[in-house]
Amino acid sequence: MAEREASGLQVLLHTLQSSCDRESVLTILRVLADLLSVGTDRRIHYLISKGGSEALLRTLVDTARTDPPDYEVLLPLFRLLAKVGLRDKTIGQKALELEALDVTLILARKSLSHSQRLLHCLWALRVFAARVTTGAMLGINGAMELLLKVIPPYTHRHSRTIRAATEVLAMLLRSKSNSRRAVNQGYVTSLLRLHQDWHSHDAAAACVPIRRGLLLCLRNVTTIRSGREAFLAAGGMELLFSHAQSHLEDSSVEPVVSAMLQILRQCCPRSALPLATASCAYAAPVPGSVTPAPPPALTDEEFEDDSDEELDKDSDPEDMKEDDDLETDVDKLTAKPGLDRPEEELLQYEAMCPELSCGFEELESQSGGDLNSGCANHQHIPAAASPKPLRVGQDQGSQERAGEDTIQASLLRMVKTAGARSRPATTLHPAGRANGLGTASPGNESPGIQAPLEEDARGLGAVSCPRLSAFLCTAARCGDTAAELEELLKSRPTHVAFHDPHLFMAKAKRTRSVVDFEMLAFPDLWGHRPPPSAQSMLERKCGIQRIKILEDIRRLIQPSDVLNKVVFSLDEPGLLQDTDSNSLRFFSKFESGNLRKAIQVRECEYDLLINADLSSSQHQQWFYFQVSGMRAATQYRFSIVNCEKPNSQFNYGMQPTLYSMKEALLGRPSWVRAGSEVCYYRNHYVRHVAGAGGARGRCYYTLTFSITFPHGEDVCYVAYHYPYTYTALMTHLDLLERSVDRRQVYFRREVLCHTLGGNPCPLVTITAMPASNSPDHLEQFRHRPYQVITARVHPGESNASWVMKGALEFLVSGAPAARLLREAFIFKIIPMLNPDGVVSGNHRCSLSGEDLNRQWLSPTAQRQPTVYHAKGLLLYLSSIGRRPVVFCDFHGHSQKKNVFLYGCSIKETLWQAACTVGTAHLSEDVSYRGLQFGTSELEEMGAMFCLGLLILEFKSTSCHHQLLARAAAVLNTEDGALDFHLQRCSTGSSTAELEDEPPCAEEVEYSVGSGADPDASFAELDRQIQACAFDADEGAQAEQEDAEWRRKGIP
Repeated sequence: MAEREASGLQVLLHTLQSSCDRESVLTILRVLADLLSVGTDRRIHYLISKGGSEALLRTLVDTARTDPPDYEVLLPLFRLLAKVGLRDKTIGQKALELEALDVTLILARKSLSHSQRLLHCLWALRVFAARVTTGAMLGINGAMELLLKVIPPYTHRHSRTIRAATEVLAMLLRSKSNSRRAVNQGYVTSLLRLHQDWHSHDAAAACVPIRRGLLLCLRNVTTIRSGREAFLAAGGMELLFSHAQSHLEDSSVEPVVSAMLQILRQCCPRSALPLATASCAYAAPVPGSVTPAPPPALTDEEFEDDSDEELDKDSDPEDMKEDDDLETDVDKLTAKPGLDRPEEELLQYEAMCPELSCGFEELESQSGGDLNSGCANHQHIPAAASPKPLRVGQDQGSQERAGEDTIQASLLRMVKTAGARSRPATTLHPAGRANGLGTASPGNESPGIQAPLEEDARGLGAVSCPRLSAFLCTAARCGDTAAELEELLKSRPTHVAFHDPHLFMAKAKRTRSVVDFEMLAFPDLWGHRPPPSAQSMLERKCGIQRIKILEDIRRLIQPSDVLNKVVFSLDEPGLLQDTDSNSLRFFSKFESGNLRKAIQVRECEYDLLINADLSSSQHQQWFYFQVSGMRAATQYRFSIVNCEKPNSQFNYGMQPTLYSMKEALLGRPSWVRAGSEVCYYRNHYVRHVAGAGGARGRCYYTLTFSITFPHGEDVCYVAYHYPYTYTALMTHLDLLERSVDRRQVYFRREVLCHTLGGNPCPLVTITAMPASNSPDHLEQFRHRPYQVITARVHPGESNASWVMKGALEFLVSGAPAARLLREAFIFKIIPMLNPDGVVSGNHRCSLSGEDLNRQWLSPTAQRQPTVYHAKGLLLYLSSIGRRPVVFCDFHGHSQKKNVFLYGCSIKETLWQAACTVGTAHLSEDVSYRGLQFGTSELEEMGAMFCLGLLILEFKSTSCHHQLLARAAAVLNTEDGALDFHLQRCSTGSSTAELEDEPPCAEEVEYSVGSGADPDASFAELDRQIQACAFDADEGAQAEQEDAEWRRKGIP
C-alpha cells in the first residue's frame, strides 16, 4: 500500500512538471492543496522527501516564462510553495539552483500595482529568504529597494501586503551584507521614520504586525556596529525608550514592546567591566605552577563579531545548557579504567581502612569507653580553646527507647517525620536530640525563649551590631576572646544544633587561606537555625524584568542622577567607607566571602561585581558579602553585573539568602530567602575571549533584586545560597564525633591529605560496631560492602554540603533505618573535596584555578591532591576486591529544579551494574514542588539518600535473608509489611497527572534570531494562506484595491 501511495504521488509530481495542459496542472495543484490542508506536517515532509519542492519550483519557472504569465496557476502554486517551504530548510538553495529565486523577484516587480499577486510573491520570497545566504543573494539583486517601495507611510489599505513586505525585509536583513548595504543607503533613518509614523497613527493597535515587522528590520540591522551607530545617530534610543515606557502595561502591543526592548538592549554601547583586570583580585602562588598573566585589555574585535561570513544560525550561541558535568562522549569511558599510578603506591591507603584489620579487644570488657580509640587517631580541640563544655550526657537506654518510638509506617515517612518534628526546635536529627547537643538545658528551645528575647529587644542598643561586627574583625586578627562576646553568648545563647561558637572560633584559627581575612562572618560564628517552615517560590510580577531593563537603559539616556560612586573595592585597599554618608557599607574579606566591588549608582541602587575564582578570570556566580548602614523601611536595589551562567533559577522563583545580625540576637539566627523583583538577564558588559570559551562578543549577565532590610542600622549578610564554610564543617565533625555512642557506632575521622593551601581534607568512616570480637562477628564486620560519598568539589554548590550534613547526622543517629544502614555497609565519606576553593569564596575551581571535577582522569598529587587521593582510595578498595556498591558525589545546579541523578554519561546510568535501572525505579517526591529548598529540606534529602541505598540493597539479588530478617526485627514489623513499605518507598508518588513547574512568566529573548517564534510564524503564515485560498470574494476585493492603487498613481 505504501509503495502504491509513493508511486501515485510521484506520478502526480511528474505530471505536474511535464504537462502542458493548464487544466491538468490546476487539478494537480488542487489535489496537492487538499492533501496538505489536513493532517499533520508529516504529509508535507513526505512530499518534500519525494522531490515535491523541486517539482513545484520547476513548475513555477516554466509557468512564469510563458507570455503572459498565467496567474491562475501561479497563485495556487505560490501558496503551495510557501506552505511547503516553511518546512523545507533547503528551499532557498533549491530555488537559487533552479532559478526560481530570480523568477519570483521579477514577478514581484511586475506585480507592484497588483496587491494580490504581489502578496503571493512575497510569501514565496519570505520562505526563500529563511536561509541567510539566499537572503544575501536577494539583497544583491535589489530586493530591499523593491520592498521599501511596497512599505508606505501609514495607510489602512493593503495591510496584508505591507505586513508581508516588512517580514520579508526583516528576513533579508539577517544577512550582514544586506545590513551593511541598508546602512550605507540610509535605510536605518527611513525605517525609524516609518515606525514613528505607523506608531503615532495606530492608536487602536490594529497594525501591530506591521509595526513589529518594522522593528524586526531595525533589530536585525543593528546587529552590526555600523547599524547601531546609525541608529544612535538618528535618535533611535530616545525614541524607542519613550515608546516602550509609555506602552509597558499595554498587553495589546506586547509584541511591539518586546521588539523595542530587544533593540534597546542590543544598541546599548558595549563596554568592559569597571574592573582593573578580569583576573581574580587575590594572588594564589601554587608550588610548581606559573602564575597566569592577567588577560590583556579588550580589543575592538572582542566587543562584537562583525565578520563578513554569513552564517545560518538557529539558536543563540550563548543559549547553552549547563551540563558541564555530564560526559557526552561515551568513548571516553572505559569499563575498567587502568591504573594511573604504580600498584605498590596503593598500599598507602591501607592505613585508611583499619576497620578491615582492627581486633576490637575492648569489646571483651564492655567498659563503655572509647571502643574504637585503638583504630582512630582523632584530633581533639585543646581545652583552652573550648572554655564552654559540651553537653553530651544522657542515658543511652532512654535514647534507644526514644528512637524506637519513632517507628512509623514507612522508612521514608520516618525520615521526613523526624525532620519535620525537629524543625520548630533546633533541627536535630535523632542523634543530636539523644545527646542534647545545642541545648543549654532541657526545654530551652526557641519557642520557650522567644518571648523574653523579644522583650529584651530594647536592650539591643547596648550591643551595637556595627560595634559587634567591628569586634569580629579585631578578634579575627589578634585571636583574643573578647569579654563582650562571652557576655553576649551567656545572655543570648544560640541554641543551634551541632554548633558551638567557641569551638568554631578555635577551628577558624586553624583554617588556612591565601586571602588575608580580616573578620569572622557573624552567621558562621553564631550559627543557623532553619525557619519553622519552607519558603514558597517567589511569585514574580509579569513585566518586572522589562522594567528593570528599562531602568538600566535610562542610565545611558538620562544620566543626570547617576552617581557612579565606588563605595567598596578589593582593588583599592586604601578606600575608606564613609560611615557618616547615606551609602551602604560592604565587606567580604571573610571565609567564603565573595564581593569585589560595590558602586553606588543612585541613592538606593548599587551595582556589585563578584570576584573571579583564584588563579582564574572566570567562574563568577557565587557571592557572599556583608552589608550595613541601611535605613529602615527603605528598599535597596542590588545588581550583580558579572554573572556568567546563561540562565538561572533566579528567573523561576528562587531568591538570594539573607542573615540579619539583629534578628539573630533576637533569637532568630536564620538564613532566610529574601528579595523581591528578582530577575536574571544579559547585560552589555563584554566578556573576555579567554573567559568565554574563545567566542567573541559574549556578554555577562545581571542578577538584580530588591531588599527591604528588617531593621535599620543592622549588619546583614547576603549570599547566593545558604553558606557552608570549611570551618563550619570541621566544627560539625568534631561535635558529631563527640555525640556518637561508641558502643554502637564505629566513627573514625582522619586526614585524607592536605590541600595546596595546607588545609586537611577530612575522611570519615561510619559503620556499626561488631556485636563482639568473636571471629564470626568480626568476619561479618569486615565483609560489609563499602559505600563512598563525596561532596563539594565545586565550592559554589553549598547546597551539597547541607545534604552531606543531613547524611552524616542521619548515619550516626539512633533511627532504626540508620542502624540498619550501619550494620549493612561501611561508609567512606569525604565531605569536602575542595576545601581551598570553599575557603577562598570560589565558585568552581581550586587554588590552582582548575575545575577539580575535570581532573579525575589524570590527577596528580602535587596539583590536585584531594582528587588524586580520593581516586587512590577507590582504586585501593577495588584492588582488594572491595569495590564500592555506590559512589555518589553530591552537587548543586544553577538551572535545574528538585533532585536528579547523573550517571557517568548521557547514555549510561549506573553503568557497570549487573542489573538495568529504568526510570520506573526513579520517581519525584512531589512534596518539594513549589518550594525553595531550605537547609531542613536539604538535610532531609541527605537522610533520604542514605535510605535509598538501603532500599537499593533490599532490591538487589545479592541481598542476604539475614539482612531482611534483621530489618523486620529492627523496624518492629512483619516481613509482608516491610515489603509493602519498601515497594511504596521505591515507587514514590505518581506524578503522571501533575504538570512540571510552570515556565518563567516572562523571558526576554537575547539573540537576534529568537525574536520570532518559528512555530508561531509557521502557524500564522499557514493561516493567512488558508484564508486566502478559501476567500471567495478576495479576488474581486483585490482587483478593486488594485484599481484604486493605480488610480492614485502608486507604483
